[in-house]
Amino acid sequence: MRRNLESMIKTAAKHTIADLVIKNGRIIDVFNLEIIEEDLAIKDGMIVGIGDYEGVEVVDARGAFICPGLIDGHVHMESSMIHPFYFTRTILSHGVTTIITDPHEIANVSGINGIQFMLDATEDVPVDVFFMLPSCVPATSFEHNGATIQATDLEPFYSHERVIGLAEVMDFPAVRDTDENMIAKIAQAVKHNKKIDGHGAGLAAADLNIYASAKIKTDHECVTPQEAKERIRRGMYVMMREGSVAKDVKALLPLVNEKNARRFLFCTDDKHLDDLVIEGSIDHNIRIAIGEGLDPLIAIQIATLNAAECFSLSDRGAIAPGYRADFLFIEDLEKFTIKDIFKDGVKMENKSSMSLPHHISDNVLGSVKLATLTSNDIELKVSEDRPCNIIEIIPNSLVTRHITEIAPVKQGKFVPSVARDLLKLAVIERHKQTGNIGLGIVKGFKIKNGAIASTVAHDSHNIVSVGTNDEDMLVAVRTLEEMQGGLVVVKNGKVLSKLALQISGLMASSPTESVLHSLKELHQALHLLGSQTTFNPFVALSFLSLPVIPALKLTDTGLFDVTRFNHIDISVKTK
Repeated sequence: MRRNLESMIKTAAKHTIADLVIKNGRIIDVFNLEIIEEDLAIKDGMIVGIGDYEGVEVVDARGAFICPGLIDGHVHMESSMIHPFYFTRTILSHGVTTIITDPHEIANVSGINGIQFMLDATEDVPVDVFFMLPSCVPATSFEHNGATIQATDLEPFYSHERVIGLAEVMDFPAVRDTDENMIAKIAQAVKHNKKIDGHGAGLAAADLNIYASAKIKTDHECVTPQEAKERIRRGMYVMMREGSVAKDVKALLPLVNEKNARRFLFCTDDKHLDDLVIEGSIDHNIRIAIGEGLDPLIAIQIATLNAAECFSLSDRGAIAPGYRADFLFIEDLEKFTIKDIFKDGVKMENKSSMSLPHHISDNVLGSVKLATLTSNDIELKVSEDRPCNIIEIIPNSLVTRHITEIAPVKQGKFVPSVARDLLKLAVIERHKQTGNIGLGIVKGFKIKNGAIASTVAHDSHNIVSVGTNDEDMLVAVRTLEEMQGGLVVVKNGKVLSKLALQISGLMASSPTESVLHSLKELHQALHLLGSQTTFNPFVALSFLSLPVIPALKLTDTGLFDVTRFNHIDISVKTK
């Protein structure tokens, strides 16, 4: 450290020559929100000077804007469905050089072995990966996932240099009621002087007082400007999320101004691989913000400096001496078109097709364990004379509507209706062979024939399936068991397409291009079912079992009213 420090100082003082000098570039100053035209000097992967410098290597930026490397403030790598080795190469091509990740998806399946796998898998990758430790495994006390993680389980991980905090605290009742286990995790993070992320979906202003008092400083669940304002008022940071389902940037941007912009950052949260490749990552958030009229320099500040300062990553997020030489050449600022990417002062080349160098531990394989399943197990009994509680999906939203309708019934059992778009939904426990099966009715998928199923089902990641008939749903579930996780499309008893996700039933070990090809085939198969094209049915399906996002969801033990935070019957109770 001392030798590097002396080397940097000598180079900054021009006593020694820089490793690399960038000339003819327009540096984006995220501190003053200005653009300056000076040389940029780099030594040992760090920026050491802005001014007039000579270097061993000189790169002509040819008038490009020099932007700090982008930072994703909150992302679940597992949601991309590819190994972290491939994921980091994918996001690097979109200018993201640092991420803060929460491995709670894999932790809910494989416990601390899942966390360790993610740490090991990101040791030698081209992007800096920092971790927030999962706070809610399971997400709520009544869920049946693959593991339970307590504060004592998390303690050893805090010694890891890339572990910087406690991830999204989503069990608000546990915080409010000072649940012993939850308070232990929060107190542990505070003891280690670590950050704590929030998950305040639907919380009232008064509830935010509880969150803030618990030293929770961020939230990525705001969907309205008023919600964002209430959080900023209480000293929290607001992450403007643009994922595959939750797309909140446009809704929140009207609140952003020069007075409060420093309290915002960008995140993707959950983004599928095809969306990531086609749209981008944080670069996509920036383009949306600029397109909605936000000053490009403020948008870049939000995507870089704000995120770095929020998580006390003091060596990144800006183009200035003492900061890491992570930067991008941007040709068109308004369109935010990325020309070149530098990480630690080295120009990055596209190597996404490289073979996976990591051995995959048996601890995260073989995660699909089902009890014996028959057609009788997925029969849904309902009353003919009473309305049913029904989940209605909202396209491209994590939130669902809780509606009631008289459902079609035959011999006391629900019969899916394509005409009314009322389909059967099943959540099947797949970790410990408990035999638990939650059944419900869902509206909004508009599938005309067949079924789909997945082991990606936030956050417990049991099997979730939706279909027009029981036979296709059973074929889909049994196919997932054979593959040991993945996605599948079935019609008339035949598997039309499938994607194996062997790593905890969440991620493939295949290269990016291979997974993309399989996803394309899945989407083509979805069209054969008559599915909607305005949203991704698999993404929508994956959040229908998450009982911490309003309004009505389905767990492996039945319908869950998030507003009242308790399970309810399929039939509406008579007064």
